[in-house]
Amino acid sequence: MQSGDHLTRPEFERRYAAAPHIRKAELIEGIVYVASPLRHEQHGKPHSRIITWLGVYQAMTPGVDLSDAPTVRLDLDNEPQPDAVLFIESAAEGQTQISSDGYIEGAPELIVEIAASSAAIDTGIKKQVYRRNGVLEYIVWQSYENQLEWFVLTEGEYQRLPPDSAGIIRSQTFPGLWLAVPALLSNQMAQVLEVLQAGLQSAEHQVFVEELGKVR
Repeated sequence: MQSGDHLTRPEFERRYAAAPHIRKAELIEGIVYVASPLRHEQHGKPHSRIITWLGVYQAMTPGVDLSDAPTVRLDLDNEPQPDAVLFIESAAEGQTQISSDGYIEGAPELIVEIAASSAAIDTGIKKQVYRRNGVLEYIVWQSYENQLEWFVLTEGEYQRLPPDSAGIIRSQTFPGLWLAVPALLSNQMAQVLEVLQAGLQSAEHQVFVEELGKVR
């Protein structure tokens, strides 16, 4: 299996399973994309910051789950492997299901991509695939430019979710998921987590947790 192959989703899964040396491969609009080796500064380091931030939120929000670089079955032509997905559990009436063989099926509520060598794909064709499949919020961190954009699905289109005057973006789908963007981009993780804790202690997060508990 190599980049540029045109495959069905079952054939993609078969070949991916038979190629354990490939760490990341995705099927986007029926075309295979095999990732380049991942560099620490451009990918591994920002990825770890995102997982730390989302992991704390997930730990404090029963009914919400987090996955690190999972394969996601979106539709028959698209099986991406996002860097991080945050989703509401199916028991709490989320958009996804976990298949009998352990895959996420459907559109996670939030997807994060660290865009280094894959920036053109992540901000282009993949963004459109996520929009079309109903991913409610999409974060793209372009690591070479050290720039982060957060999109929210509004009337079928992605609109940028702007930060407030303090540089904080607040999720519309996950109440209390607050991100201090300048702190994240400058590796001030203590500040990132301090702002997140404020979100977790907010009334909107408490209401969200209570609502999730009612439907689980």
